[in-house]
Amino acid sequence: MLGYYLQLTLWTLFLAVVTFLAAGTLAYPGGWAMIVLFGGGGVVMVAWLSRRSPQLLRERMSPPIQKHQERWDRIWLSLFILAFLVWFAFMPWDAARRDFTAVPLWLQAVGGLLIVANYAGTFWTFNANTFAAPVVKIQEGQTVIDTGPYALVRHPMYASALLLFLGMPLLFGSWSGLWGTAVLGIALAWRSVREETVLRRQFANYDDYSRRVRYRLVPLVW
Repeated sequence: MLGYYLQLTLWTLFLAVVTFLAAGTLAYPGGWAMIVLFGGGGVVMVAWLSRRSPQLLRERMSPPIQKHQERWDRIWLSLFILAFLVWFAFMPWDAARRDFTAVPLWLQAVGGLLIVANYAGTFWTFNANTFAAPVVKIQEGQTVIDTGPYALVRHPMYASALLLFLGMPLLFGSWSGLWGTAVLGIALAWRSVREETVLRRQFANYDDYSRRVRYRLVPLVW
């Protein structure tokens, strides 16, 4: 358990270094708020999953490139992580150094609430599906889940991530960062389509599930 907290601490420190080096200052409230939300949310996740599903916790804290992962997903995830880190560094640089894309304080607060909503959706997903691995692969004993958030959309984890990707540039104070929201959102949508080919191949009842739950990411939209 201590290993998970150490891993989380190192990741949070890394994001903090990236944030404040890019911003060029420690006097950056949006940056501090982001780090607190990331670190605090991570601590709650580790503590809760250690009780709810230690197996899922191991999966979530595992390396992003794994042995039984679909080959295309290894490539996709490598590029996605790289794009995310570049985007993450760009936003504090844009907000703190250029200072001409300032986001109103109330919208920054909305961004923070969207990030909290992302955590709520993620925890709801974890509670319904203990096979919610971060990579595309089929696990032993895995089944098609159609309860909880899976009764609303077929990929609730990705739906929650869209809230995160929208909230981050607002909280950081970077209008330009919304371009990254669009790019990463499209990337997640593409992955959801590819992932469903794997699920249909493995589970005979996935077609029935997809007919009952029509939307992949956004209810009433797509």
